[in-house]
Amino acid sequence: MHYTWTCQCCGKQSHELSLSVALLVPDPWLNLSDTEREARGKISQDVCIIDDEHFFIRGCLEIPIIDYDNEVFVFGVWISVSKQNFLHIHDLWDAEMRDHEPPMFGWLCNNIRGYPETFSLKTHVHLRNNGKRPFIELEPTDHPLAREQRDGITLRRVEEIVSAARLH
Repeated sequence: MHYTWTCQCCGKQSHELSLSVALLVPDPWLNLSDTEREARGKISQDVCIIDDEHFFIRGCLEIPIIDYDNEVFVFGVWISVSKQNFLHIHDLWDAEMRDHEPPMFGWLCNNIRGYPETFSLKTHVHLRNNGKRPFIELEPTDHPLAREQRDGITLRRVEEIVSAARLH
């Protein structure tokens, strides 16, 4: 979005503010060496499997922006799901209509910079129609990320999140 702001980490002024941060792989994938990844895993833009026993899907954890036209800030995150749910999601992957499916349990598998530990937060995975990545709903807790998903954030908070993400 076109918006002038100053990055808190480097002090640079920018005229664009991203309304999303993508975590490109699940954290357990990062813990593997290149050799281990090749021998033990498979990964694409949307799914990851390690040792044929750990199954991950990519989804969108959306946070309402309360002072900007009903927009949302999106974290592209990875969720660990059971093998049964993974296979079910795979079976529905190309289905145009998927939002009638009940939510599935999962674990958030990324630590998100700027928050206390987010790895292993409980989630509900909601499939969406027309090939959209699933919507990730955090279980309602007092964790700051769960509170922000529930209550929304300001554009100023979006600046903080994007600044923290730039530190990577």
